[in-house]
Amino acid sequence: MNKTDLINGMAESAGITKAAAKKALDSLLADIEGSLKSGNRVSLVGFGSWSVSNRPAREGRNPQTGDTIQIKAKNVVKFKAGADLTNAVN
Repeated sequence: MNKTDLINGMAESAGITKAAAKKALDSLLADIEGSLKSGNRVSLVGFGSWSVSNRPAREGRNPQTGDTIQIKAKNVVKFKAGADLTNAVN
């Protein structure tokens, strides 16, 4: 499923226009992104939660040459599925 499929599904199940569904989805994604940028955790009970953690700088290897390279530190987004989502999938 891609974003267009999700918008179409939202519009159909909620009985709203595709434009309204797109606006709602874009707003949701922007709010999640903004919270994560601020360092906050986003939790949707039963569905799951997103959080940001810091991955420190480290040494790695170039698989083609075997040379040691430096990998920069960065923030990564983590998602942990909630119990309801996990049960629905299994």
